[in-house]
Amino acid sequence: MQDDEVSTTRVSGWDKSDPIMQSHANDPSANADGTDVAAPRRSAVNVERAYAFADLSGYSFKDRCLIRAADLAFYLTIKLIGGTIKFEVEGWENWEAASGNDHVPIYAFWHNRIFLSIYFWQRRRIVVMTSQSFDGEYIARFIQRFGAGAARGSSTRGATGALIEMVRLMRAGCPTAFTIDGPKGPRYEAKMGAVLLAKKTGHPILPFTIAAKNFWEIKSSWDRTQVPRPFTRARVFIAAPIFVSAEAGDEALEQKRVELQTALDTLEQKGEQWRQSL
Repeated sequence: MQDDEVSTTRVSGWDKSDPIMQSHANDPSANADGTDVAAPRRSAVNVERAYAFADLSGYSFKDRCLIRAADLAFYLTIKLIGGTIKFEVEGWENWEAASGNDHVPIYAFWHNRIFLSIYFWQRRRIVVMTSQSFDGEYIARFIQRFGAGAARGSSTRGATGALIEMVRLMRAGCPTAFTIDGPKGPRYEAKMGAVLLAKKTGHPILPFTIAAKNFWEIKSSWDRTQVPRPFTRARVFIAAPIFVSAEAGDEALEQKRVELQTALDTLEQKGEQWRQSL
C-alpha cells in the first residue's frame, strides 16, 4: 500500500488542546428545588483529583524515591523520542464522529503501543485506569505529566472501583482510555472493560493503533512493548466508533467485544501493510 493510496492527515499544526466538555450532572439534596448548589464544586474537585499526583506517604522512603525516579525517566524518554517522530493520521473522521453530539471517546488500543499513544494523544485529559501499586503509581505520574488522568479506584475494590470512577469522570465530560489487552495479557486479546464502560455511559469506543516504521521491541515483556526509534515515521490508524446499548445483555456485550477485537485486528493488519510498503 503506497502513501498516496489512502487519505491521511498530517499532524503538524494539529490542535491538541481541545477543552473537555463541562459537567451537567446535579446531585439530589435537601434543597427546596431538589438540587445541590455545591454539586458542581464537588464534581470539579473529583475530576481534578484524577489529574493530580497521589500522596506517597504510604510508601517507604526508598519506594518514594524509586517512584519519582521511574516517573521522570519514562516521561523524559517519551518526550524526547516522541518529539522527533513524524506522525501521519488515517481515519481522523472517525475521531470526529466519536467526539460529536456531546460524546467523548473511550480510546481502546493494544498495550504494546502505549509509548507513542501517550505522546500522540497528550494534553487531551484522557483518563487511564491504573492500579494502586508501586508500578501503577509511577505510571500514573508520568501520564499525568502528559496531561492525562489516572483512575485508581480503591485499594479494596481494585479494577471494579477504577471502572466506577471512570464512569463518574465520563459523566463529567472526561474522555477515557484502555490498553485493552492489559494489564497482563494475553497479548492482542481484547477484554471487556471498554465495552462495559460504553454501556454505562453511552459514549462510543474508539479503536486505534499506531504503527512505527522503525522500533525496538522489548522481548522480555509479556506484550513485547514497542519503543520507536528516534526520527522514524509513524501512522495513526483510527477505526469507526463502536456504540453499546444501555440495554445490552451478556450476549450483546460479547458481540461488541468481538467487534472491538475485529476492529483492532484490522487496524493491526493495516499498520503492518503500511510498514511493509515503505
